[in-house]
Amino acid sequence: MFTMLKLIAVLVLAGAIPSYSQQNNYITTGFGSPVSYKDASLTVGRRGPLLMEDTEFIDEMAHFDRERIPERVVHAKGGGAFGYFNVTNDITRYCAAALFSQVGKRTKIAVRFSTIGGERGSADTRRDPRGFAIKFYTEEGNWDLVGNTVPVFFIRDPILFPSFIHTQKRHPATFLHNADMQWDAITLRPESTHMVLYVFSDRGTPDGFRYMHGYGISTFKLVNATGHHVFCKFTYMTNQGLRNLTRARAQQLEGSDPDYAIRDLYQAIRSGNYPSWTLYIQVMTEEQVAQSSFNPFDDTKLWPEDRYPFIEVGRLTLNENPTNYFQQIEQIAMSPSRMVPGIKPSPDKILQGRLFAYPDTQRYRLGPNFLQIPVNCPLQDVHNYQRDGPMSYSNQGDSPVYHPNSVDSLNVSQRATQLSPPYSVSGDVYKYDSGNTEDNFAQPRDFYENRLDEAARINLVDNLAEAISAASAPLQRRALNLFGNVSADLRSRLQSRITSQ
Repeated sequence: MFTMLKLIAVLVLAGAIPSYSQQNNYITTGFGSPVSYKDASLTVGRRGPLLMEDTEFIDEMAHFDRERIPERVVHAKGGGAFGYFNVTNDITRYCAAALFSQVGKRTKIAVRFSTIGGERGSADTRRDPRGFAIKFYTEEGNWDLVGNTVPVFFIRDPILFPSFIHTQKRHPATFLHNADMQWDAITLRPESTHMVLYVFSDRGTPDGFRYMHGYGISTFKLVNATGHHVFCKFTYMTNQGLRNLTRARAQQLEGSDPDYAIRDLYQAIRSGNYPSWTLYIQVMTEEQVAQSSFNPFDDTKLWPEDRYPFIEVGRLTLNENPTNYFQQIEQIAMSPSRMVPGIKPSPDKILQGRLFAYPDTQRYRLGPNFLQIPVNCPLQDVHNYQRDGPMSYSNQGDSPVYHPNSVDSLNVSQRATQLSPPYSVSGDVYKYDSGNTEDNFAQPRDFYENRLDEAARINLVDNLAEAISAASAPLQRRALNLFGNVSADLRSRLQSRITSQ
């Protein structure tokens, strides 16, 4: 039975299954019965009440009452497309994952781009870090590379994530966005400084989805065929070139075309102008981790390119638009917990938290059998002992529902076992708060002084000043002190701009 589900998933992704309207020329109910009349309900007389026996009305209205599913708690607004990943460089010395097995190999992919803080109806061009998630449909299961469009993150510990996101949402009393909440949290957690500078630079308002880089953010572990591992960061760089909007242009589009990025991506693919990105890895050995001057598993930090150079892996190309947005984009579920043999988690705290949080929200939003939805379904058979629950499309027939058993002949994969070697951990169990014990300002200082040109610094100051000016005076002072730790020049410019507003 699951083989049939796999076939359906392949055909849906390929756009090969026709819509119901292509199979017949009449309207039906959800249970397939032809509709007798579509423009009126069944009533007693011309002005009389409706009858409960009007099953066509009940079928229509009952589904309508339930057609909205909960929006994502973050990354609610987004667009996506399908395409393929092509290996262009041999990295098997680092990773034995099947999709990297040989140069020239192609793997089907799905990509979802999104804003992070806004609701589902928010504008694409609002200043925001953006999500850039990729699902690889490999022969050994689905691998999800779930990242953002800036290379660092706001926090180091996942227990702070719900509170941080609450500051980006609406005030519980006024139901308005609140600058005091945002700057109160940011100035109390100086580790957020690095990402704040990225978001308030020109990178915070990219010119659509096609002109953004992507970053896996978290650190992963790659295992090769001999069981040897390295740690890894993933980066995917746009081949269209980085292109950003000015604050004024982004705000103009927010009012005139709030779906600007979704529209641009769809029209580009429809016209045959297929966007692409080059996937790179950076690797670090256990020895390099031990010798590193910073914590390589800290998501607020970059890995310096001069010490850990980019290694090309392959090319991501998007050449297929979705045929049904809800079915293929709104219901797509990405999680860093979906890894394939050769790719493992690292001690990265944010990653460890994400391994639980993502699939947990997906079970809430889409139901316990969300992995049976075609866009989330792996392309090979699934054999496990999970059964039942709402919306089970395939319950694996009469196969056993328990393990171990004397009925089936299923065994664990020797390859997966080989690529899951034991590793050691040690340390005292304790709640370690690294908020002020790590260097929070060296990399932000490098970003401001060395990675931005003068025009970009001016834009950064203008963007920050506008946002900080909306906060109360005590929080403005705290923000100035925070950015003074980055650069005296940055603090001076901000103070001058805030005073003049």
